[in-house]
Order: sequence, then C-alpha cells, then structure tokens
Amino acid sequence: MSKKILIVDDEHYIRMLLEETLEDLEDEGVELLIASNGAEALETIKTEKPELVFLDVMMPKMNGFDVCNTVKNELNLDSYIIMLTAKGQEFDKQRGQEVGADMYMTKPFDPDEVVEKSLEILGLD
Repeated sequence: MSKKILIVDDEHYIRMLLEETLEDLEDEGVELLIASNGAEALETIKTEKPELVFLDVMMPKMNGFDVCNTVKNELNLDSYIIMLTAKGQEFDKQRGQEVGADMYMTKPFDPDEVVEKSLEILGLD
C-alpha cells in the first residue's frame, strides 16, 4: 500500500511548487494528492486517509484551521498535518496547535525542509 501526501492550497502556484518539490518521493512509492480548497481537502482526507497533509490556512469554502480541527478532533484521524501559511504570527501558531496541527511552516518555505520533513514523517529517511 502506497503512502499518501495531500497538498492543499487555493493558489495554483503554491500547489505546483509543492508538487514539484515532492515529486521525487513518487519514486519511493508515495502518491501525491491535490486539493484546492478546504472542503475538497476534507473529503480527500476522509476517503484517501493520507499520512501527511500540507494544509494552507486561508482558503475558500473552509479554512485550514477548520479542516484541521475536523480531522483531528471530530474524525480522530491520524494524518500528520503541517499548516502552511504566509501568517507567521504567534497567534496563528497557537491557533494551529489548539486545533491539533502537528507542525507549522510559514511561506515562503524551504523546499529542502519540506522534503526532509516528508521523508521523516513517512519513515523513508
């Protein structure tokens, strides 16, 4: 069974950048999934159960905090969620922790850090 990473961002450019950053992991059997808004992300998480989710905070239909809260506290799924946002304020980090986010990365992110963290979380390092 392949491991899955879900990339969630309403900005096409960010989704493409993350996809390109992580595409080498496909050689390791990792499947990359994409969602462009919070509602789509939640449905994908429910059906695909990805091990790792890169989740944007500010999105249409449902923001990242609400998606994370639903996944972690209502559905009790164990996807590792990394919140991605341009907002680096302490308040946002605290809110991310409150809803159950496992980690917080601010944009612009370091592609090497994204790959390293993905390998670590998926047990591929």
